[in-house]
Amino acid sequence: MTELCEHFAQEKNVEPTTKGCKECEEEHLPWVAIRMCLTCGHVGCCDSSYGRHATKHFEESGHPVMIAVPDKSWKWCYVHKEYY
Repeated sequence: MTELCEHFAQEKNVEPTTKGCKECEEEHLPWVAIRMCLTCGHVGCCDSSYGRHATKHFEESGHPVMIAVPDKSWKWCYVHKEYY
């Protein structure tokens, strides 16, 4: 079994800052699915969405781990490109 990366251990218990992708709402864009940053609670759209705001948030902030919302069925580490 593979050991989890150190970024999964750094996550905090955060709440989402919005119910949907704020950037998509401001730009009047639809999204496919949303993800929440486990460092600050930013909610952004997935890479299958036009805006790719969850990834853009990582690129701008360096916050490494996000979770699928609302079901929280999996997490993703951008640094190691690894699911949990």
